[in-house]
Amino acid sequence: MEVSFHEEIKSLRLGEGQAFHGEGILAITKGLLQSGVSYVGGYQGAPVSHLLDVMVQARDYMAELGVHVEACSNEASAAAMLGASLHYPVRGAVTWKSIVGTNVAADALSNLASPGVVGGVLIVVGEDYGEGASVIQERTHAYALKSCMCLLDPRPDLSQMVDMVEHGFALSEASNMPVLMELRIRACHVRGSFTARDNVSPDVSTRQLMADPGVFDYMRLAHPPVTFIHEKRKIEQRLPAARRYIREHGLNETFEGNVHQDIGLIVQGGLYNTLVRTLQQFDLADAFGQSALPIHVLNVTYPLVPEDLVKFCEGKRAVLLLEEGQPEYIEQELALALRRSGVDTPLHGKDVLPRGGEYTAEAMAQGLRQFLQLHQADAIPPATAAWLDANAQRRNQLVQSLPAPLPARPPAMCVGCPERPVFSALKLAQQEIGAVHIAGDIGCHALATFEPFSMGHSILGYGMSLASRAGVSPLMERRAISIMGDGGFWHNGLLTGVQSALFNGDDAVLLIFKNGYTSATGTQDIISTPDEAAKSGAPDKRASLAHTNRTIESTLSGLGVKWLRTVNSYDVHGMRATLTEAMTTPFNGLKVVVAEGECQLERQRRIKPWLAQLLSRGKRVEQVRYGVDEDVCNGDHACIRLSGCPTLTLKDNPDPLKADPVATVIDGCVGCGLCGENAHAATLCPSFYRAEVIKNPRWHERLRAGWHGAVRALVQGSAA
Repeated sequence: MEVSFHEEIKSLRLGEGQAFHGEGILAITKGLLQSGVSYVGGYQGAPVSHLLDVMVQARDYMAELGVHVEACSNEASAAAMLGASLHYPVRGAVTWKSIVGTNVAADALSNLASPGVVGGVLIVVGEDYGEGASVIQERTHAYALKSCMCLLDPRPDLSQMVDMVEHGFALSEASNMPVLMELRIRACHVRGSFTARDNVSPDVSTRQLMADPGVFDYMRLAHPPVTFIHEKRKIEQRLPAARRYIREHGLNETFEGNVHQDIGLIVQGGLYNTLVRTLQQFDLADAFGQSALPIHVLNVTYPLVPEDLVKFCEGKRAVLLLEEGQPEYIEQELALALRRSGVDTPLHGKDVLPRGGEYTAEAMAQGLRQFLQLHQADAIPPATAAWLDANAQRRNQLVQSLPAPLPARPPAMCVGCPERPVFSALKLAQQEIGAVHIAGDIGCHALATFEPFSMGHSILGYGMSLASRAGVSPLMERRAISIMGDGGFWHNGLLTGVQSALFNGDDAVLLIFKNGYTSATGTQDIISTPDEAAKSGAPDKRASLAHTNRTIESTLSGLGVKWLRTVNSYDVHGMRATLTEAMTTPFNGLKVVVAEGECQLERQRRIKPWLAQLLSRGKRVEQVRYGVDEDVCNGDHACIRLSGCPTLTLKDNPDPLKADPVATVIDGCVGCGLCGENAHAATLCPSFYRAEVIKNPRWHERLRAGWHGAVRALVQGSAA
């Protein structure tokens, strides 16, 4: 049950001359259809997950155009799809989050780039880099260099981005090179409008099939000895053809300055909007982007066009290159081009700008200030210099004024998340069996690396946890535990972990979170997602839909897993016992514990409309909530240390004789019952109570509630 894009899908049908309004990644989706793409695929993941989500949810319209849509199991299978364009004149596009997704796809990409493509290929990658990033600080640029693929980095303007999609396919066909288009987080979500064009039904499609396969051509294979010819063609044919297309169609842009024309700026296209905002702080640009300094925008960052760059730098007193991330690939190539051309214009870049990290407006402003101080000091307004100095001063004063470092505020699992009780159970199990090595994985469960759980000795790749313990568990007295989600299981874990452990006869323990979706990437459906019939049924009070789909269990059994247990995620006592058994059983081999509990976000998306519908019809609705009896709570707070639920927190003790604050359950509780389960499983204080909140109660429930209220009032009055 992915997030619905029902309204956004309608905009895909816009035709010639109509105005498209929306965000960047949806504009890219429209650009693909306007380009006559024959097939699309990919693996979900922010910041470009909407591209695939929209396509999947618009299958009916895609079918009208004859476009094939494939939700791939991982990025490697998505990249392998592009093999269709090796032989046939069909355009294909795939998408994933970079750089981790590009790492997974690297094998297929290098073998695609070696022979080159006939049909246009566009790979849309979300460049998840900088302060908002969720992955390691690497850049897609390295892959473009390594495998000789064009790299687009379009200026974040919807019209420009859509044009670059269409040029991307044409550039790929002109140069026979796959084309990567990187979109930073801000570019994906920038909002605006552009004038749409008609969608193009491809000549070869699901509605117009090819009669015969292509003629066998060994040159189309990435296989020796022809790979040596491929390398020669990359240098002698493809790169010159790509540069020729870039120049002839003006893919890179130059904006002439209207004041200081003897100094210039060169910027990656994706950073253009931030640069303009920075220039505004110096009164060097207006609200419409008109700059006082000449700006050369690299909408294509590989291959560079040396002639254009040298022409821009000639005659200028100095040039500043704004290139995010490191190493400084563009700066090195530009410096070499200037040297070979005999142009002695001073080039600045990482000498005045941060060597790593995201280039925010303030980071750019600090670098621009140093650059201007060297070459145009009178262009720095006193107010801007004061603003930058004051920022630094305020930070220093704030740090010095703090009596102690501020407490960390790490991200946490959602309220009611079915993974939280499993980690509570694992914490309790370790009190009995001793501390164990825990191989973590990518997914929602990676949040357990934060307090109060602090679990996970390594995270080496999506679905790689079982494989990552292979070198550890044989060297330890106690068995190691590997953790992965059902998304990671299907993405990579089944082959790299389960198959390998079975083949080698490893004595391993695997804990699989079966919540029914690839939740961390946007709760997209997977092969083990409950079917629509199960989703549409009336939800029970606490349970899960995961039991309606046994694909994971049947797959494991079919592979030969002999020790397999499926436990309700919210059964803390049962989960602790099962994990303890897995760690201590004399059975020697792979032991798998499947923690079954539906993603709470998806459950709430199902039950909230259902409950609202019942209430609107005046039907009885019962909702469970939990609370803490303030008179019983002793202020130990073990419940919080064991749970970490955001709705379980502290408040001042109402008893003036007690100094310690008491636990309390605040609004937002979804009634998952974890606090009570923990109190029972860990033998904590009996301060938790369970309450049923009834809306639209029946007549006898009203009568009983009134009677109970009267009795309580009478008893309390007598006590007073």
